[in-house]
Amino acid sequence: MTWRDDLPAVRGRLLRDEPLAPFTWLRVGGPADILFLPADEEDLAVLLRGLPGEIPVTVLGVGSNVIIRDGGVEGVVIRLAGRTFTEIAIEPEESRVMAGAAALDSAVARAAAAAGVGGLEFYAGIPGTVGGALTMNAGCYGGETGDWLEVAWGVDRAGAKRVFTRADFAYGYRSSRAPADIIWTGAVFRGRPGDHETIEAAMTTITRRRETTQPIREKTGGSTFKNPPGDSAWRLVDAAGWRGRPLGGAMFSPQHANFLINTGDATAADLEALGERVREDVRARFDVALEWEVKRIGRQTPSMERP
Repeated sequence: MTWRDDLPAVRGRLLRDEPLAPFTWLRVGGPADILFLPADEEDLAVLLRGLPGEIPVTVLGVGSNVIIRDGGVEGVVIRLAGRTFTEIAIEPEESRVMAGAAALDSAVARAAAAAGVGGLEFYAGIPGTVGGALTMNAGCYGGETGDWLEVAWGVDRAGAKRVFTRADFAYGYRSSRAPADIIWTGAVFRGRPGDHETIEAAMTTITRRRETTQPIREKTGGSTFKNPPGDSAWRLVDAAGWRGRPLGGAMFSPQHANFLINTGDATAADLEALGERVREDVRARFDVALEWEVKRIGRQTPSMERP
């Protein structure tokens, strides 16, 4: 008998050895030991309170900026779905937007715009969820999550609900200092009063710019590397000669050199190996250490293990 045979009774779904590739934009990766789809926040807390502390827990959103390794993910993978986690509510008189952690960033932008709440237009250009945005201070086109967050809440590894203000996150560029074990379930943003048509026009500009500059119809993981201080990751990848140059089934997009794409039959090992090869070349040529922005999770495969 193993830990998987003695899980707490929950109302959501517990799936064994569930393939995770279909849940990611790159469409690669092995299975989860357990995939848990909780019914609501309390159901999530029940599972966490009853799960042995040594069992790893990983949260998976829409999989827009993640490489799941071919060996799969150890422990429990939690994916928030359903109305409880995707609901968006607006208080237009206070310019406040409440959103579940699984709500799409673009849906938050649209709902805010419809209510005449400005400031969150940049979310129209981010292909992720509120939970991911909270964790990494997601942003683009001049806006960041930390600019507008008022309060967020979630459940910690022990199953206790926790609440955090913006100051608690101590946001930096694509990073925060909030506890790593928090599974975010919701947040409130305070925008600013705005004109619906003006906000919509700004969102249209962002969407069109994204469509013309990024390979959004490819199997991609979004921006692969963080921009180093005073430079652009795409410029360095391009200057190192890796724009449009394949390695196995992986390639950095000819359209945007910081977007790693699966050309059709890539493995997770192909994608990660290409990223590491590019990092090595950029360091050797320009003495710049590119940092991964795409998250890489799961068991290393032999081809990716290093001595």
